Amino acid sequence: MSEIRKQIAEERRELAAVLAGLPVDAWDADSLCAGWRVREVVAHMTMAFRYSAPKVIFGLVRARGSFDRMLDRAARRDTAALSAEELTAVLRDNAEHPWKPPRGGYGAALTHDVVHGLDVTVPLGLDRKVPEERLRLVLDGLASERGLKWFGVDLNGVELRADDIDWSYGSGEPVTGAAQDLAVLLCGRRLPPDRLTGAPAARFIRQG
Repeated sequence: MSEIRKQIAEERRELAAVLAGLPVDAWDADSLCAGWRVREVVAHMTMAFRYSAPKVIFGLVRARGSFDRMLDRAARRDTAALSAEELTAVLRDNAEHPWKPPRGGYGAALTHDVVHGLDVTVPLGLDRKVPEERLRLVLDGLASERGLKWFGVDLNGVELRADDIDWSYGSGEPVTGAAQDLAVLLCGRRLPPDRLTGAPAARFIRQG
């Protein structure tokens, strides 16, 4: 557990350093999260550090019980209230915050931070590599029965193969790519062209 907490803190600090170096217009670029720009993703990542439990419950009531609707509204509202510098500072200053997703432990918290970080860096074309030790923890969680059920990614007849570390999952026709791109795939994101190879890869690539 202490090792996962350490990896979470390092991920937040490293991503905050990346965000601090972004040009202003990058914050308005599309992320891998459908409908969200970079700034909405970062607002979402830092929401747990800024919202009390009563505020979350109030937002959930106003969203008529829809957790996804509440999160989307909060992200959009917070980007209007907080600057890029403020959002970056919140992430950096809460590197060791003990937040965990409501239905997950620290492994899920690590996955949350790593994947949302990739939601930002991949479409911006930034060559940030998630450390292998950290990435393996994320992949093992995502490729578990619970992880696959949660994100609902259809891997029927597909074997995922990392081409930069010794990791694979599933059986069938291979889809090959960097391990961190496979992590994004396992969370239901669609990747930019040319990041995956293999006959079934088109199922996981953004169109247009």
